[in-house]
Amino acid sequence: MRHKVIFSAEGSGAGGGLAPFVRRCVRAALAAEGVDVACEVNVRLTDDREIRAVNRRMRGVDAATDVLSFPMFPLSPGEKPPAEEADPATGLVPLGDMMISWPHVVAQAQEYGHSQRRELAYLTVHSVLHLLGYDHLDEGPQKARMRAREEAILAELDLPR
Repeated sequence: MRHKVIFSAEGSGAGGGLAPFVRRCVRAALAAEGVDVACEVNVRLTDDREIRAVNRRMRGVDAATDVLSFPMFPLSPGEKPPAEEADPATGLVPLGDMMISWPHVVAQAQEYGHSQRRELAYLTVHSVLHLLGYDHLDEGPQKARMRAREEAILAELDLPR
């Protein structure tokens, strides 16, 4: 199974050298969730100005945030993306888009006492899970299930807490 991860890092200050790492994180999360149809995911590493503008426009929240996820399908955790929605030209199911704030990666890595790579991996995996229907709106079972999946996938990437 080969998923396509389209990566851009314009304006983030991080540079494009992180593309292979981010692609590996996306693919690991999809594999761990048993996604057995080839998907396309767009990842944009950006700055706080851009993510704040998108957050304001799309969610009505006038603040920068660490990650935004825009799923193409209203999936539930464990549900697979619909194979019949594959783009006929590419054969790929467009799973969705994510934006990650590089300044938040840097600040949160320092705050939590781990590497920037670990924080970037966490936010990437977190966003993939959102694309696959996971959420953490409550402080109970939904959040616990999502956190458990995040930590399991990060352990597979050899980036445990």
